[in-house]
Amino acid sequence: MKEGKELVCERQEITGKKGKKQAYNPYLPSWEYIPDAEPYVFGERVYIYGSHDRFRGHAYCLNDYVCWSAPVDDLGDWRYEGVIYRKTQDPLNPDGRMCLYAPDVTVGPDGRYYLYYVLDKVSVVSVAVCDTPAGAYEFYGYVHYQDGTRLGEREGDEPQFDPGVMTEGDKTYLYTGFCAVGDKSRSGPMGTVLGPDMLTILEGPVFLMPSQPYSAGSGYEGHEFFEAPSIRKRGDTYYFVYSSVVMYELCYAVSKDPMKGFTYGGVIISNNDLNIDSYKPAGKPMYYGGNNHGSIVEIGGEWYIFYHRHTDGTNFSRQGCIEKITFRPDGSIPQAEMTSCGANGGPLKGDGEYPAYLACSLFTRDEAIYTGGAGHWGFWMDARFPKITQDGRDGDEETGFIANMTDGANAGFKYFDCKGIHQVSIWTRGYCSGSFHVKTAWDGPSLGEIQVGFTNVWTEYKAAIDIPDGVHAIYLEYRGRGSACLRSFALSAWKDGQK
Repeated sequence: MKEGKELVCERQEITGKKGKKQAYNPYLPSWEYIPDAEPYVFGERVYIYGSHDRFRGHAYCLNDYVCWSAPVDDLGDWRYEGVIYRKTQDPLNPDGRMCLYAPDVTVGPDGRYYLYYVLDKVSVVSVAVCDTPAGAYEFYGYVHYQDGTRLGEREGDEPQFDPGVMTEGDKTYLYTGFCAVGDKSRSGPMGTVLGPDMLTILEGPVFLMPSQPYSAGSGYEGHEFFEAPSIRKRGDTYYFVYSSVVMYELCYAVSKDPMKGFTYGGVIISNNDLNIDSYKPAGKPMYYGGNNHGSIVEIGGEWYIFYHRHTDGTNFSRQGCIEKITFRPDGSIPQAEMTSCGANGGPLKGDGEYPAYLACSLFTRDEAIYTGGAGHWGFWMDARFPKITQDGRDGDEETGFIANMTDGANAGFKYFDCKGIHQVSIWTRGYCSGSFHVKTAWDGPSLGEIQVGFTNVWTEYKAAIDIPDGVHAIYLEYRGRGSACLRSFALSAWKDGQK
């Protein structure tokens, strides 16, 4: 990856007009893998802090922490801020054998920025500090009790994991925990109050909600805490965002007190769109999901949920996405739908060329809720399933594409404002012989087909296909022999060179 402040997110210039870029999902370049995002507005920019996966990585979070930011009024214009912290900076990890798991950042009483994280093979919370949001962070210390014992190492302590933090006045609230299904040794997520030095424990830890073995009658049944605690405040209400035991969903709980009284609220987002029944059955997965982690943030008077999706048929190459959310009068949050337009503020322009990695729906006849499992079940999907991937290696700025488009595979893109569209073009390669059918619903009729054939290089194919005027999804379904790769598609008012 290029270093420097001038690197910006790849975007197709499809309108020919000056002004803001359109905002897509994923919101960072297709070759960047930042899951577990904690978004914050500092000044006039929104900053993203997350872990850092590797393309074709063999484990989670193999890379050092980096940061990206965007103007609050242009969420399509993301800037690479560089490496902010390296795994070898922690005194417990001088040889870099441990990974940097999901972090969080808060502004301390002294105005400095504090980064909290846990290494992957220890159960203590580390802290780094910087004078600016995206500068070079330096190791600061470990969260500890007043006698100096590190949190997680006192007798009776449960292991620390995935720290989420929020500072109010001289107190910082620290939230941690990991609770697998059936693990009776884990009681639930923990809340701990730190003093103004950002390290010393004043209160806690206390358990905020029950883990799955102890959840009967709690209201959390089926959506118990798994990992990824994050805390936000809206008005006088604290929103505790977390990944549930089903992994693919981000849920929330609410309370008027940051350390007690949390009650289950609902699901904010699912990275396979389960539970959404507005355009398909609630139980039908529209993407191959997996673990999830993110949070909510207010930007320019609007609220968004940041989450991640899985790519390359593996758990270990995850990309960040954004969706706009709303609040009901009672403060509850309706589940948001996965889209390609994310934070765009509305549908994408219904003409021009769009890269295939913007697909928010990706499925075939063999349905699967998860990208893959652990251990016996393996982490990799086989060639039956379409997947977003890239050429090159980790760090190469290679635009992503969809591989494994076999018979019955669908790639869906939502949404586009279409007017006067009469031609659809696609760019494909691969050992294939068949056609791509263009639809505006996952189970809708074919509006037309584009014939494709075997080619070793990206080749354009097109057909005269009328898209009705209005806001639509675009689904491309492959029917035929072999396996096609899909790089991009284009919507146009032209027919065979004639307008």
